[in-house]
Amino acid sequence: MSTPWAVYDLLADQVPPRAVAEAVQLGLIWTLCRGPDGTGLAMTPPASPRTLSWAGTLSGRPLAELAGWLRRFDPHEAVIGLAAVNAAINTSANHVLAGATPVRGAAPGNLAVFDHFRPQLCGRRVVVIGRYPGLDALLEGLDVTVLERQPGPGDLPDPACEFLLPEADWVFLTASSLANKTFPRLAELSRQATTVLMGPGTPWLPAFAAFGIDYLAGVAIDDAAQLRRTLAEGGGTRLFDGPVAYRVADLHRLRGVPAAPQSHAPSLPSV
Repeated sequence: MSTPWAVYDLLADQVPPRAVAEAVQLGLIWTLCRGPDGTGLAMTPPASPRTLSWAGTLSGRPLAELAGWLRRFDPHEAVIGLAAVNAAINTSANHVLAGATPVRGAAPGNLAVFDHFRPQLCGRRVVVIGRYPGLDALLEGLDVTVLERQPGPGDLPDPACEFLLPEADWVFLTASSLANKTFPRLAELSRQATTVLMGPGTPWLPAFAAFGIDYLAGVAIDDAAQLRRTLAEGGGTRLFDGPVAYRVADLHRLRGVPAAPQSHAPSLPSV
């Protein structure tokens, strides 16, 4: 069994050592980091203290330094780390992102991902990590269980993952699990299922297949300027009204795509 830090080591290795964070925004719903070649997103924690010691000091720091924060357990530092990782990975040169299938359909926002996969979910046991408003109506008639840290009516608490994920046929796993450190365990429990890693904070990295991820459902940034404005003005699902759009990549079909962007970690001498 690999260490739970393996995925975090992998992500850190994708960040160029000399790149600099050009801008960081901690929005109400989304956090953004802009690097020299790309912009990364991550979901902002639900509550922010008034005394963030590093506020006003992040722009201009090495991107690799901020990406290293993804290993931290402070929720705000971890999401900045994920946004920095995504700024390095999710660039115009990323072959997975460039070749991903645009998600078309009438369902808005995050629901577009579930609408995309709905035909494959009939007769399957589906587990969704996290509550998405409107999901029940969209997937009505299907066998769907939602696991939620603060469960609402019909949801189950997140400890139920230990029992339900090994028996699931499909699992939809939020990219926020990378920041809150639940990804390693949730991915391990979902090994027998078809697993979708989804959300605007998804790194477009094919090496997620090694952790049992079958599909990446992330976003392409269509209007970076409007994205920054919407995020700064408290936008949540408004991000999908022009600035970003979902795409899906089937990791099993990427045989001709490099397994991961080139590592920027120093090579080790042979022994």
